[in-house]
Amino acid sequence: MNCRWKLQNYLTIFCIIFNSSLKASVRWSDAQKRVILKEGVMDKDWGAYGYFNDTLLLNGWDVLEIKAGYGEVTQDDEVTFFLAGYLEGYLTARQMLSHYSNMYPQLIKDQKVLNPLKNFLSKQDQWAREQMKLRRNSDPLWKHLGLILAQLDGLHAGAAQWSKNNKREPLSTFAVQFLNGVGDLLDLVPALTPRSNSSLRTGEFRMPGMGHCTALIKVLPGFENLLVGHSSWYTYAATMRIYKHWDFRVFDANIATGKLSFSSYPGFLMSLDDFYLLGSGLLMTQTSIGVIRTSLFSQLSPHSLLAWQRVRLANSLAHSGEEWAHVFSKYNSGTYNSQYMVVDLSRVSLGHSIQDGALTIVEQIPGKVMHSDQTPALRRGYWPSYNVPFHGEIYNLSGYSVMWRRYGEEFSYDLCPRAKILRRDQTKVWDLKSLKHMMRYNNYRRDPYSKGHPCKTICCRNDLRQRRPTAGGCYDSKVTDYQMALQLAAEAINGPTTQGGLRPFSWQSFNLTAHRALPHTYDFPFVTMRPTLPHP
Repeated sequence: MNCRWKLQNYLTIFCIIFNSSLKASVRWSDAQKRVILKEGVMDKDWGAYGYFNDTLLLNGWDVLEIKAGYGEVTQDDEVTFFLAGYLEGYLTARQMLSHYSNMYPQLIKDQKVLNPLKNFLSKQDQWAREQMKLRRNSDPLWKHLGLILAQLDGLHAGAAQWSKNNKREPLSTFAVQFLNGVGDLLDLVPALTPRSNSSLRTGEFRMPGMGHCTALIKVLPGFENLLVGHSSWYTYAATMRIYKHWDFRVFDANIATGKLSFSSYPGFLMSLDDFYLLGSGLLMTQTSIGVIRTSLFSQLSPHSLLAWQRVRLANSLAHSGEEWAHVFSKYNSGTYNSQYMVVDLSRVSLGHSIQDGALTIVEQIPGKVMHSDQTPALRRGYWPSYNVPFHGEIYNLSGYSVMWRRYGEEFSYDLCPRAKILRRDQTKVWDLKSLKHMMRYNNYRRDPYSKGHPCKTICCRNDLRQRRPTAGGCYDSKVTDYQMALQLAAEAINGPTTQGGLRPFSWQSFNLTAHRALPHTYDFPFVTMRPTLPHP
């Protein structure tokens, strides 16, 4: 840590050191028909217990760890998920309120979209709950969706209890839906905005906004190690980060795992980035796909499962990349369209072989989900991901081939700037240190492929643009390797890159952007993330 970081955070550290960890346990009382909460203690005999470390201003990350279902009284899976959600909501309610206040103006810029959006989310929630009740006894997917919705209800209830205790206005049902649907809203909001509805029918093309994320999966030449890195791109207002470790004991034999560790945000029951290490031996990450052909959004319907719900379902039910793709493809909402990369660690034998199925690529656009086994790419050395579709049919349907002809290599899978930089520099990635350097790379002033643009690189700094700078870009990175992933461990850094002497980002020049409870300046180190609570 450098002196600038120490001086900037001296008073923050002084305050945090005395009150950085919140602990609590919860159980369900049949007699009282309510949740009983005990603060300050993690009781292993209760229905759920865990802690929340409020260290965002100290090192860039809050940390939440919850164990549920391991108490002395055996409880139904639905109770386990509800209690886990309740505990998380109670422990992180303050952060949920701040994150909602920061994200709302980022997504709701035209109030005309608010009622259509509320109506869509309400209908989608109602439809999902109706289908769950009808099908949960015959279909494992809907049975597990019931557990996810129980966790969502618990999250809302726990946050409301904290607000009541602290005499604060609680988050509304819409606010909780909004937080969990942030990724889906990136497509839903423009599709539902009244002035844009006409373009959905005319087949117009739109220029995509800033991409969301860069990813690299690298296998060393002798298969000595497998390395995975991911950097998130979005508004810097989204930097209220929480790294979460969940360990839920489940009795449903259809569930592959109840253990997962992932980068996340307050009030989110998923990652959004996505960066997941799963107890099933799967590792999943993602970069978004900007759908350019606007007519595709005419297919959006509330009678579908949002992307965040399908990711949760696939993460819990899948034992392989192939299974993950099949679960995820059901009831496609056509929102938060992305390329997902699923690594199956059980098919990797370091120093020996990489079996088929080790890497499954899944891509979604409205009306279509495609997947393929891309293990041969791993055997050759690496898989890159940078917001351009890989599968030819997805690439063409979403409008990239048209934009490639009109505007050139920016829309080329092979020749866009990040494709060229990763192809050139992935040979320099040999270990976690070099992977960190790659995922934070921004040498826009000198790199010929960047052409002087601070976002035509691996870790974008849109705030450094000379014309119309905005508080957005690449604001975090997460890295792991084979052995760490098996232990659900990773290293993570929050904040725009400072690599190559770039100045740390400060809100001083962007005070009009909502950034409640966020660090003033970002110059944090990588932090090691791993579960710490012992297995009961």
